[in-house]
Amino acid sequence: MRTLLELIQWTTLAAMVAITVTGCGGNTADTNGKKRIVILTNGDDPFWDACFKGMEAGAKDFKIEKDNLVHAIDKGSEFKADKQLEKLEQYATQTDIAAVAISPVEAKNPQIAKAMKALRDKGVVVICLDSDMDTKHFRDSRFAYVGTDNRVGGEELGKTAKGLKPEGAKYATFVGLKTVANAIERIQGFADGAGSEFQSLDSMADDGDRNVAQENVKVVLDRHADAKIDMLVGIWAYNAHAIVKVVEERNAGDQQTVVVFDAATLALEHLKAGRIDAMVVQNPYQMGYLSAKLMAACVKEDHASIKEIFKDYDPKKKEFTTPDGDIFNTELRVVVPDETSPLKKEMFRPEVQFFYYKQFKAWLNERGLQSS
Repeated sequence: MRTLLELIQWTTLAAMVAITVTGCGGNTADTNGKKRIVILTNGDDPFWDACFKGMEAGAKDFKIEKDNLVHAIDKGSEFKADKQLEKLEQYATQTDIAAVAISPVEAKNPQIAKAMKALRDKGVVVICLDSDMDTKHFRDSRFAYVGTDNRVGGEELGKTAKGLKPEGAKYATFVGLKTVANAIERIQGFADGAGSEFQSLDSMADDGDRNVAQENVKVVLDRHADAKIDMLVGIWAYNAHAIVKVVEERNAGDQQTVVVFDAATLALEHLKAGRIDAMVVQNPYQMGYLSAKLMAACVKEDHASIKEIFKDYDPKKKEFTTPDGDIFNTELRVVVPDETSPLKKEMFRPEVQFFYYKQFKAWLNERGLQSS
């Protein structure tokens, strides 16, 4: 017959065992019902539809349902740090959250980093997807990063500018949020890739508002009318259409060269028609696919599968063996309208794939995608 004290001690020990976690953070606290692996986006954009398609394929290929897991995407951050923080805090109260792949709205936000770390401490797997946290200060807020090397992506976009206008240009960049790591890195990368003959006259943010995105283009063209700005650079997917729409309204197509990041549906139509001169395209499908594999592997402590993604991961020590071993860079593509473009494959890094519009459209169709 146990004493009351012994019963209390036994109950406390049982509770501690129930929340014990190992490895990269698999949460084994709640074994009733299915667990969710979730992509938490920075906002709502068709880019994430392609990412979720990849996640669906990954969930199927890696048979996550056998591990009692289901996959989901949450687009409720609204491009706002406080909204994303609310989401993370909600997850901390929900026992069915097994893993979160987050695209942080603000790379240097200590509250977001703290909330991510709190989830990890609770036993939830946390990775960054598409855009990373500030790794100098908040690396421990996530297990790893899967997504574009945005500095390199920016450089390759800069090379398209240099190839299209070897004499140089005066340009402006347009983006949703300047606080996001991918925006910071792409804009700086563009300047590096384009070179000293290119002069940045302006950089505008729209907070994810498509109407503001268009208005920003008008403001820039009016503000720098005397300087004769002649290149417009879209940093986020929807900026491409905002730029083209204003350029068309002003019949300024002959005066403006347009290069953009990502291949939104409307942007692809503009590229086909020659209204966009070049785009650097990420692979959100691959991001979603690998995020499903990585989150599921972490949840079930499958260190061999983690090693398949990260070559510098040691399954025995359960740690990364190099300083940036926790970063997996997904694919990049340069896409141009057709063979008449002055841009050629040899102008870019060997690992960057080069497509004409028709080739890239066929690649999308094979995967049932409308954009990338």
